Amino acid sequence: DSKGFDTAYESDESAASGERIVIKTANMTIVVASPAASMAAIAEMAEKMGGFVVSSNLYQTAYGSGDLTTTQGTLTIRVPAERLDEVLEAVKSTAIEVRSENISGEDITQQYVDLQSRLRNLEAAEAQLQEIMGSATRTEDVMMVYNQLVQVRGEIESVKGQMQYFEQSAK
Repeated sequence: DSKGFDTAYESDESAASGERIVIKTANMTIVVASPAASMAAIAEMAEKMGGFVVSSNLYQTAYGSGDLTTTQGTLTIRVPAERLDEVLEAVKSTAIEVRSENISGEDITQQYVDLQSRLRNLEAAEAQLQEIMGSATRTEDVMMVYNQLVQVRGEIESVKGQMQYFEQSAK
């Protein structure tokens, strides 16, 4: 029986310190005695390591005329970057056979730096709008500035959320 799984990992490097931020993804196809038990054990391991299950799929595959079936599964987990090697070794140690293993990385440093710049600009715009709001006297002006403030605050929260995702993924 074979089971494939994808695991996304990120580096613990920080763009703020001038280092690269790299999102790594490891893909493995392994043969195990019991895909269901292995999937449960890997999911439990991910949670113990501060990670979680992204997706899980267990299914039957028929071969030949349909008389021969086998259980297969796919599992996607996320764990902290510093646990990458430990997770891969633990998964390999439970496998009867490792059929494939691939690790790739995507450098997102520039995207993170761009988000930092965008956040600074949005926060400056928010401060200016708050200043204008404080001096506005006409109801129409107050409402117009208020609507712009709501929009800018929404964008700030969106940027902060994306930055937080990168930061949490890199730990």
